[in-house]
Amino acid sequence: MPDTHGTFWAAIADQLQKLRTAKTADDVLRILPSDGDAPGFFKGSGGDGTVSEALHAAGWEQVWAESSFYYTMRAPDGSMITYIEGDIFPGDHHGDIPSAR
Repeated sequence: MPDTHGTFWAAIADQLQKLRTAKTADDVLRILPSDGDAPGFFKGSGGDGTVSEALHAAGWEQVWAESSFYYTMRAPDGSMITYIEGDIFPGDHHGDIPSAR
């Protein structure tokens, strides 16, 4: 039986490593492709690393946060993402998404 648990976390670690070099919102969406309704999605919530930690390492800054799972960050180029429980939206949407309230 294949080790899908180990493979899953290896893929998450790879995504987090790539996020450490993300310089734009488009980079983030390429690294974390859609898994449903949102343009991007991070499946590794609950693991050792976080999207915000990886983006901080890439030079991003947090511009707004309600919690560790609902925040907006700005990239070095000025573009932004809003993170809501794993869903990732381009731009600053911290008050626009009813499902996040």
